[in-house]
This record gives sequence, C-alpha cells and structure tokens, in this order.
Amino acid sequence: MRRALRLVGALVLLAAALLGGAAFFVWRAVTAPGPLAEPAQVVIPRGGTETIAAVLRERGVIRDARLFALAAYLTRGEGPLRAAEFLFPAGASIREVLGVLREGRPVLRRLTIPEGLTARQIAALIERTEGLTGDLPPFPEGAVLPETYAFAFGDTRASVLRRAIAAMDQALAEAWAQRAPNLPLASPREALILASIIERETGVAAERGLVAGVFVNRLRRNMPLQSDPTVAYAVGQGMPLDRPLTRADLERDHPFNTYRNRGLPPGPIASPGREALRAAVRPEATDFLYFVADGTGGHAFARTLEEHNRNVARWRALTR
Repeated sequence: MRRALRLVGALVLLAAALLGGAAFFVWRAVTAPGPLAEPAQVVIPRGGTETIAAVLRERGVIRDARLFALAAYLTRGEGPLRAAEFLFPAGASIREVLGVLREGRPVLRRLTIPEGLTARQIAALIERTEGLTGDLPPFPEGAVLPETYAFAFGDTRASVLRRAIAAMDQALAEAWAQRAPNLPLASPREALILASIIERETGVAAERGLVAGVFVNRLRRNMPLQSDPTVAYAVGQGMPLDRPLTRADLERDHPFNTYRNRGLPPGPIASPGREALRAAVRPEATDFLYFVADGTGGHAFARTLEEHNRNVARWRALTR
C-alpha cells in the first residue's frame, strides 16, 4: 500500500513538473519578441481566433498561429479580440499583440476635404476613400465644411458625411453671429452662397476680404456680380471646366450666370472654408468695384471701369 502511494505521489510530481515545464515553455514563447521588424497597421477582420491568427501570421506580426490561438484561449478571461485596424509595435510579443487586440485604440485614418470643391467632387472623394463603407447619401451643394476628418476603418461614408454637414452648420452659424452690420445679405444661406463665390474667385488668403468687399459693393449698388466661377459652375454642371470660358458661356441664359442676372445666384457653387465664410460676413471696407487676375496668382483691384479696363489690358498682354 505504501509503495502504491509512493508511486502515485511520484506520478503526481512528474505530472506537475511536466505541466510546469510546459507552462514555462508556453509563457516564454508567448512573451518572446515577435517577428515584426517595424510597426505595422493591420486590419483585423470579424471572425474567430483562427481567422485573426491567420491574418496576423500573413502580415508577419506573429510566427505561430497555433501558439497565438492557444494563448488567446488561455487568456480569454481578459476580454474578447476586437475587429478593427490596429497599430502593432515592432517586435511585439504574442502577449503584447493580444493586449493591442483587447485594449488598444483603433488606428484613425484621415480624410481631407479641400476648400472650394463642389458637391460632386466631394462625393467622388468620399466614395474613393479607402476604409470607409456603405453608400453615400446625396447632399446639397455647399453643405459640407472643408476640413480634415478622422475615421476608423469600417466607419460608414454616411457617418463621415453627417459630421461634415454638422461642422458646416456650426461654422456658418458662428460666422453669421459675428456678421458686420448693414450687410446686403438676408440670411445665413445668402452668406454661404457669397462665401462659395469668394472661395472660387481667389486662393490668396489676403485677398478674400477685398474680393468680398467688391461683391458687397456691387450688391449694394444692384450691379451684376459678373463672377466667372458662377458661369463655370453652370456650364460644367458642378464639375470643373477643362477650358476657358467663352463669350457664348457668358451670354448663356442660366440662373447661375451672374453676368446676365443681378444679385446672388440661387445656391452655392462650392463648399467654402471657414476663412471664406468670415470674409463674406465681415468684408473689407473698400470702394473697389472690379478686379481681374494680375498674372502673379492674385488680382488687381479697381474703383472705376476705366481703371479696370487698363488692368484687363495688362492681363491680356501677359497671357498672349
């Protein structure tokens, strides 16, 4: 009997030693540095542990998919493995990889919408942005604020669009609240329309207030705005023209043709940025009524038609 007890005890000790050795081996393997030579962003798909392990193995984050699956099972009490895009540090051990999958923050991608794009251009930009999912709802011209928006892989296009529209609503409300007195603008929408024209007229930050001042002066005098970008918008149907405007374009009967129609066009012609919005509601006080390109990327401003015609002649000489 004593011999039997001693044998059982010996077997128990041997089993414990084997288990302890195996546990030590597993722990050592799980905490050893991984194969990543440099940090890597990896999209982790929805699925079971085997699917995740296969992706990590393929991307070189781990060496042994079976060891990863075993470690995930043994530590399952620490939480589920999440599907998202994660950044894994160089040399990350399996233990560290599991920590990233359970507790790490997903990688944030960025979508930049430049100032002055039309709704059709913005829609095309959002549609081709990698990492976004789902259909893009239609949205009106000028509804989106040009800015950089962060998103996680798998976010919907609709969610990014909602944020961009909310940002424009807020920016326009803030600008309208700070408007100068006695503007010839009846509503925030009219300010948005004017800002879109200013945005398309000049890319020079220092000129926005002057351009706004010219258009405000013309509105006060009931003069046609005669803005080329409004005509280009009409001719291009919301997309950029690949040619100069012609006289026939300027004479075309269209609601957005500000050569034929006085006042503001019926809607925005692009999405203006914050600075163009500010310029529209706080234009520079000036008596300029005209401007034309000066050949340097900016514009020459004039108070009289005679002075403007001289500036036009200089511009035409430069373009010959």
